Amino acid sequence: MTKRRIDPAEGMAALRAWREREERGVDADRTVVVTAVRFTLEEIGALHPGRSVEVRVPPAGAVQILPGATHRRGTPPAVVETDARTWLSLATGLLTWEEAVSSGRVAASGQRTDLAPYLPLV
Repeated sequence: MTKRRIDPAEGMAALRAWREREERGVDADRTVVVTAVRFTLEEIGALHPGRSVEVRVPPAGAVQILPGATHRRGTPPAVVETDARTWLSLATGLLTWEEAVSSGRVAASGQRTDLAPYLPLV
């Protein structure tokens, strides 16, 4: 299970602040973005625990999710990587998984890297 480091109230506040700015076309502060990304990574880890797929949003963070083959060292066999804006858009439902993949905004390799059933988070 993913260990919580961000208070859920603080994480939701950062996510709301990011979304409000995104909808107005204004860039959010880096602190808001990083907090929102880390919170949503913790959230997907808590909702879908496991170690078979690694979700990376550099430089903000990464989490391993979904049950199955356990990964311990080196590059995991299944990796999903994207930028902060794309990840937060997926987490909040502003962007669908299919849109993100088809536009090249998500790099996904390995088995079980289709996260469409697990998104949006909020």
